[in-house]
Amino acid sequence: MRIHTGLGYDVHRLVEGRELWLCGVRLEHTRGLLGHSDADVAIHALCDALLGAAALGDIGHLFPDNDPQYKGIDSKILLREVVRRIGSEGWTVQNVDVTITAQAPKIAPHIPQMRETLAAILGIPTADVSVKATTTERLGFEGRKEGISALATALLTQ
Repeated sequence: MRIHTGLGYDVHRLVEGRELWLCGVRLEHTRGLLGHSDADVAIHALCDALLGAAALGDIGHLFPDNDPQYKGIDSKILLREVVRRIGSEGWTVQNVDVTITAQAPKIAPHIPQMRETLAAILGIPTADVSVKATTTERLGFEGRKEGISALATALLTQ
């Protein structure tokens, strides 16, 4: 059996007039993340972790932000396509771990739904999906509430 791990990281700026999506779940907040798609920073980091583990490039290569077909796209669609591509290469997702860094809003109340949403797309048990949240104690761009970042790891087997 082959075992590969991958790491993904993404950042998006918070702006007025956008919905806030994290791990495929819409959160009520005064601002949302700016991006070509729905800017779900957590799913983007997870896509990169999965693609990295399978050595299939990155989300920007597969879904370029200058391609109009991805304008405003739901990131869950991108994740489904990543799962399809790694599956076609013979890889199976074993577990994933996502950390969201944001000063606001509070993420913890949404974590169960986030885990369920990701597990359904990945085709793995919810017990194999970890989602965590942290702040930066008001340091850096996340601490100033200018943006949100996410870090993800993935374990694949073949």
